[in-house]
Amino acid sequence: MEINERISVIMEHYNISPSEFAEKVDVQRSSISHITSGRNKPSLEFITKVKNSFPDIEWDWLINNNGPMIKPKVEIIEEKVEVKKLPLPDLFSIIEDESFGRNNLIPEKEQKTNASETNKMSSDKEEKKIINSQPLENFPMVHENSSKKVKRVILFFEDGTFEAFEN
Repeated sequence: MEINERISVIMEHYNISPSEFAEKVDVQRSSISHITSGRNKPSLEFITKVKNSFPDIEWDWLINNNGPMIKPKVEIIEEKVEVKKLPLPDLFSIIEDESFGRNNLIPEKEQKTNASETNKMSSDKEEKKIINSQPLENFPMVHENSSKKVKRVILFFEDGTFEAFEN
């Protein structure tokens, strides 16, 4: 079946005249007459307008005459799924739990070995801070009676991050 015959089949299926079809597709009546008679082949624009005007028509059928003309209707089947709500634990069942009150998740052996390393690292950092620090004598003192107020304080950290505090 040629494309011109498929256009005629669409008009028959929807029981509309060529004039009504032309109006619905938004083309001239003469275009429909020329296409259905086989004088002209439909343009891509025409086929797109047909498809947009009749969205239930299958593209593959309209262009290649493959498959059904109308898209099969898909039934939506709703499944009822029962959701079981778990009871919320009460305060006392949480307290009776073995791990209640434990903040440390690291075993004690690892804590002892890490403690000495942490002390060593913190003392290194303190030395570094002392080396990089400057005496307050070099900084101008802010007078208590000054009308200037702090607007923003920005802290820059060694890892490249920063925090800003605004008043």
